[in-house]
Amino acid sequence: MSAAGDRLQDTARKAALALPEVSRGRPFTPRLDVYKVAGRVFLIVTDDPNEQIITVECEPEHARAHVHAYASVTPGRYFDERHWITLEAGPGIVKRLITDVVEDSYDLAVQRLPRRDRPGPPMNTPRTPTAG
Repeated sequence: MSAAGDRLQDTARKAALALPEVSRGRPFTPRLDVYKVAGRVFLIVTDDPNEQIITVECEPEHARAHVHAYASVTPGRYFDERHWITLEAGPGIVKRLITDVVEDSYDLAVQRLPRRDRPGPPMNTPRTPTAG
């Protein structure tokens, strides 16, 4: 297992779990953590020590740009290769990039949900009173 791969996966997991109404499960295989919002997949993290990767949804033009910019980013595994990318540890794959692609993937999933199913503000966020 690579320490860089562990950091990639841990960073992605933390970023996903910090987002509203995220669920995690293993519906496909015991070695794939699947993160969803309102039933829509937005992140897959492997637990395979020989394949430490994450896969996220991405706008096609952004996916192409990431694939061209980073040797460690490839067209997505498990899903449509135009709309998903896979990241593995490597040059340029830093915490900010990982967090950004996870958050962008979450946002895409939320945008595709009917309004009634979209996550609302966190329940424990205090509301600021308005002056009236």
